[in-house]
Amino acid sequence: MRFQKRLWRAEPSFRLLSKLLRINWLYVLLICALAAVGYVALYSAGGGSARPFAAPMALRFGFGLIMMAVVALISPRVLKVASVPIYLGAVALLVLVLRIGHVGKGAERWIVLGGLQFQPSETAKIALVLALAAWFSRVDPAKLGNPLRLAVPALLVLIPVVLVLKEPNLGTAVIIGVLGATLFFVAGMRLWQIAILVAPVPFLGSFVYAHLHDYQKARIDTFMHPEHDPLGAGYNIIQSKIALGSGGMWGEGYLHGTQGQLNFLPEKQTDFIFTMIGEEWGYVGAIAVMILLGLMIVGGMMIAMMSRNQFGRLLALGISVDLFLYCAVNLSMVMGVIPVGGVPLPLISYGGSAMLTMMFGFGLLLSTWVHRNERDGGEAAPTP
Repeated sequence: MRFQKRLWRAEPSFRLLSKLLRINWLYVLLICALAAVGYVALYSAGGGSARPFAAPMALRFGFGLIMMAVVALISPRVLKVASVPIYLGAVALLVLVLRIGHVGKGAERWIVLGGLQFQPSETAKIALVLALAAWFSRVDPAKLGNPLRLAVPALLVLIPVVLVLKEPNLGTAVIIGVLGATLFFVAGMRLWQIAILVAPVPFLGSFVYAHLHDYQKARIDTFMHPEHDPLGAGYNIIQSKIALGSGGMWGEGYLHGTQGQLNFLPEKQTDFIFTMIGEEWGYVGAIAVMILLGLMIVGGMMIAMMSRNQFGRLLALGISVDLFLYCAVNLSMVMGVIPVGGVPLPLISYGGSAMLTMMFGFGLLLSTWVHRNERDGGEAAPTP
């Protein structure tokens, strides 16, 4: 009851129509355009059919749009109040997945509820951004030179990183760590503090490698020498490179990609969906998708810069960095630049958890835009 009263005091009147008009509809159009690319790619991955990938993706996106619009109307003051229970809920789900999680490909990453699979590690990233933005917005940046001020936010980052590593899910754990470090830096962490934290990293390589699971070691070994096992561990990345190369400048044509349509390309609906796009639409189509993703990342950064309150700036920046990390890891992975890991391409890869979590994140981003003129105290800033 006390929590409900705090929410009501934080936002007594939603002023729905006014807020709807203030939503950044250009950014919503970019989101819809990217989802349309995903539908077209998944239709091809299904062999020229809306089932089993494209139709469920469209249904999830429709639900995600509604959720995004609702979140966009919520004041950052309400989100700041709700950040703690959201974070605690995300951590509880990470603990739960270790107890009753569904095992897939050597890892416990999913909770199965009513026949639906849910991946809590995706939720943890957004929850962490909310929690860190709320914490740093309450702390004077000039006081962050005191290491004790960083103890609580460091713990907020460490808990989900450790829990995700125990699944095990090294790729997502690294993304969570980088996401947290970015918000630390933007919030005002001193360079000497960052240097102290980063200094041991080069010396931990052999220790970390020794404690990796066998399948994780195989991914690193395959990344270095995929040709040593072309029909086993190296098969995925070799087929991905073949598909991307065969697309050439203009591609082999929609629904005519040989590697994808003949099922030589593994995980073509999830991790390697960008490879299918490159094969069928060529270099031009692949670059067009990358430009669209880049516009969304830059647009999110601009929303962060235009916010007049610290919580909104950090929140929008965190969502934008999360989107960038999704894209950077997935694209680098399918091109053979980094080891293969289970990181999807936002709004394009098939997967419910990643899509709905990302749509919730976009709602937070749009909320920052709608309420960009509010100061941290809640009052509207004067218009210059």
